[in-house]
Amino acid sequence: MTPSHSSFVDYVKLACEAGDGGDGCISFRREKHVPRGGPDGGDGGKGGDVWLEADADLGTLIDVRFHPLIRAKRGDNGRGKNQTGRNGEDIVIRVPVGTVISNEEGALADLKRPGQRYLAAAGGKGGAGNQHFATSTNQAPRRSSPGEPGKDCRLILELKLIADVGLVGLPNAGKSTLLTRLTAATPRIAPYPFTTLHPNLGIMEMGDFERVTIADIPGLIEGASKGVGLGDRFLRHIERTGLLVHMIAPDPAAFEGSEGGETPDAEAIEIGASLAVDAWQLVRMELESYSTRLAEKAEIVVISKSDLIPDGCIDQFLAALTAQSGGKLRSLALSSESGEGLGELRAAINAELAGLRVSDAGDAFTPPAAESETTDSSADDASAPLESSPQD
Repeated sequence: MTPSHSSFVDYVKLACEAGDGGDGCISFRREKHVPRGGPDGGDGGKGGDVWLEADADLGTLIDVRFHPLIRAKRGDNGRGKNQTGRNGEDIVIRVPVGTVISNEEGALADLKRPGQRYLAAAGGKGGAGNQHFATSTNQAPRRSSPGEPGKDCRLILELKLIADVGLVGLPNAGKSTLLTRLTAATPRIAPYPFTTLHPNLGIMEMGDFERVTIADIPGLIEGASKGVGLGDRFLRHIERTGLLVHMIAPDPAAFEGSEGGETPDAEAIEIGASLAVDAWQLVRMELESYSTRLAEKAEIVVISKSDLIPDGCIDQFLAALTAQSGGKLRSLALSSESGEGLGELRAAINAELAGLRVSDAGDAFTPPAAESETTDSSADDASAPLESSPQD
């Protein structure tokens, strides 16, 4: 189910405090017929850890927003008869797959696969009981050590949706409508700009055993990279995509002089083509301002709402876009209303993704076996760069 705007949370700050270790115990064995039983103080229990774990069933960080401070329990103190105190219970915070964990100094971990864990704060080690301090010259030590304090940290969690294809474009370009035609997603659709207020995901079936995840990103406007409109807040969700589908809707003002299916004059066609190129360049500029890597992703340019374009204009629009890109763009036209061109777009997406998989380009297609693997069985893994592996 697609979350509502109020429930879609992709950025939160989290404070984690691990449990302190329990104190060691000072105790001596006292038992009938056992003179000088010696020290038998047990060790303190270990404090609870705080873990973050990727969960494929979650799609938002809203649960973390309502619990911004997480405290694990401390370990119990040691007891006599060499009894070690109980360890503090670990806390596992479940977050969506695609969550990036960072602090003020930079990125710490990137949970890309279900089950991956990151040790956010390690619990303190339990203190030693007096049994550990017995020596040949001090057989009845009256000392123990306190438990170590647990670690604490302040984290920033950012959700970056994991999708194969990202739909980008100006507001009201037909992105959400296209998503409904390619997938079973049901985003909100209305005939005015900024209908989409949060990213929407859909699954496109390419065959019996192949699926493509498509992300619909809210519309961009000039100055988005500087916070205008909805800003660049949602561009992080297409950083992982391998392919961008850039939607460009025709401007009806360019065809006001034509009636019915009548072909507009050359000047009107030139104006319409120029407006299409301007729309493409505007979004490209915002992508480049946000991230050079994002702007370098493979791209398919789509003239949407082709049923509104008079006959004889579409080829000129596509030619203008191809010329502006130096012949590097793959461009096509479609109508989500009539279905014309949808098959061609499916084939183009399939071909582009196949090429990306072969060349191993883009984060969305990095084989898990090729990524750096670390274990998460010790507190040292908390410093592992950008990745920690799932537990067995």
